[in-house]
Amino acid sequence: MARRQATRLVNVGHGNVVLAEQIVAIVGMDSLPVKRLIESVKGSAKLVDATNGRRTRAVIVTESDHLILSSLEPATLAQRLGAERGAAGD
Repeated sequence: MARRQATRLVNVGHGNVVLAEQIVAIVGMDSLPVKRLIESVKGSAKLVDATNGRRTRAVIVTESDHLILSSLEPATLAQRLGAERGAAGD
């Protein structure tokens, strides 16, 4: 019988969570290509703003090409993602 894998969620700030398995990349807001990427999806359902009105510090790219804006630092998100993926090996 196949063992069901538990769903792992990563807190991206302000009570918002993302499936850990769906995250492809976490990038900072300090480059022009990232800002252009956000502009290209603005106004569509592919952009999810999870900043709760705060300054965007990181962008999470998912397997479904959604962009999730977070007010947490990329290093903080990466640390949380690493902790979740490490827990998946239990």
